[in-house]
Amino acid sequence: MTALTLSTAGAATLRADAVVVGVAKSGKTLVVAPGAEVVDQAFDGGLAAVLETLGASGAEGEATKLPSPAGLKAPVVLAVGLGSAPEDGEAYGTEALRRAAGTAARALHGSKKAAFALPVADADAVAAIGEGALLGAYAYTAYQENGNGGKKPLADVAVLGAKPRDKAHKAAAERAIAVAEEMNRARDLINQPPNDLTPAAFAAAVQAAGKEHGLKVQVLDEKALAKGGYGGILGVGAGSVNPPRLVRVAYTHPKAEKTLALVGKGITYDSGGISLKPAGHNETMKCDMSGAAAVFATVVAAARLGLAVNVTGWLALAENMPSGSATRPGDVLRMYSGKTVEVLNTDAEGRLVMADALTKASEEHPDAIVDVATLTGAMVLALGNRTFAIMANDDDYRSAIHEIAEEVGEQSWPMPLPADLRKAMDSPTADISNMGERMGGGLVAGLFLKEFVGEGITWAHLDIAGPAFHEGAPYGYTPKGGTGSSVRTLVRLAERTADGEL
Repeated sequence: MTALTLSTAGAATLRADAVVVGVAKSGKTLVVAPGAEVVDQAFDGGLAAVLETLGASGAEGEATKLPSPAGLKAPVVLAVGLGSAPEDGEAYGTEALRRAAGTAARALHGSKKAAFALPVADADAVAAIGEGALLGAYAYTAYQENGNGGKKPLADVAVLGAKPRDKAHKAAAERAIAVAEEMNRARDLINQPPNDLTPAAFAAAVQAAGKEHGLKVQVLDEKALAKGGYGGILGVGAGSVNPPRLVRVAYTHPKAEKTLALVGKGITYDSGGISLKPAGHNETMKCDMSGAAAVFATVVAAARLGLAVNVTGWLALAENMPSGSATRPGDVLRMYSGKTVEVLNTDAEGRLVMADALTKASEEHPDAIVDVATLTGAMVLALGNRTFAIMANDDDYRSAIHEIAEEVGEQSWPMPLPADLRKAMDSPTADISNMGERMGGGLVAGLFLKEFVGEGITWAHLDIAGPAFHEGAPYGYTPKGGTGSSVRTLVRLAERTADGEL
């Protein structure tokens, strides 16, 4: 696990394997960002010129290594691009810092210590650099004897220019550590092979974390689910030898005035069931529990940060497999709410498990419910691989979550819930079917979930199908594989709820 420290030491004197500096584009000129003045002096003021000779442009995602000149104790200088330089008097954006720190941490795999001499204008910059470095240093090698080419992640990150005795800087660093480590917890779960991360194994991981962090954990196994009438979760898990679970994990604070309920889709493997996915569409379906991982990580982060808000997570865990006992297209399930659902497509299973969990969460009358799910491929077609959708029964709440996501550096977009799409889910056999119009399928899924939210409860739905699992090359602080999408948004939402802003 990578360590994060704050240091007032100079970039020239701190012993490290590398010193990280920022460079940016100012018109057609490459400029060295604040924080790297001492390093630039070691190059006789010519660091930018040397980097330009090597082809550096200052673009985001760019990383250029060069040997240190005399005067620096670190043997290597790593210059990372920050994009366009800000206007005079303005600070570099936190997301640019976060991505640059992540790029640097990835480039320094195999190093023991790096000094990050990036622009530190305030505590927000400290948090961004810390988060980016800790997230960029992530690597999942649990199943590899010689993972990542035998190089271990960067072991120690020292943020220069930050003040370890400054309360705001110290708090920013502590928050960055908690949030990044919980995002990495979510990433580990998402990346874990489905033959090991069954619903029962996921539940056991929550119980272990509950003991460590003082959380209350309740697990409903298949017998308890049957007794309680959770037809959606049981119906999805009916085809698997690994039975489903519904997990409640709760953090409470003695001074909390509000309760936030989070509901996560936890399909530990999604074959599509009888409506089997074709080849090329099921190889990454271990990631279909990313919503549950995000919810779990958020509850733990809230506990670690001691937020004055009650946060309850509901993880709807099942494995969607075809077999002689699997739910068939045309079957009717009686949900926990009492409503009946005609299953027209067993690959639209996420909404079925989420429906039961939403109903159960509503029984506790929280101030708000936010559900998170890799719910629809339609939303990936609409918004791409890096942006999640936000739907809600309250426009102001939807806007607030969108603003929060932008604030913490997560790409999102507000989406509507058009009432005219609801009629297509009418069933001649049951109260509702789990499919509607093909066009606008992501919105149809949101309308289905809305049916199971308790009356008068503010609710939002995040469809993270695009950004939850990254199949391309790593970039910034985003690795290949599980990303931990929505965790930062949910943690900030909990903080704002605790502060009485929502």
